[in-house]
Amino acid sequence: MDPLDKDNILNKQKEKDSFVKLAMRNMVKKGSTSLFHLALTVFGVIGTLLGLAIIFH
Repeated sequence: MDPLDKDNILNKQKEKDSFVKLAMRNMVKKGSTSLFHLALTVFGVIGTLLGLAIIFH
């Protein structure tokens, strides 16, 4: 098998990868940064909902 064929097959596989699969791969590579951003997002959403609940109580 030609090395160019292997590269071509890998490129086709990457094109077929879903967004979720790419996001998970990126999260594994980035590690703690992704978890930190996830935590910020969760606290931000909860804080926004609590803030709105208090304001419109």
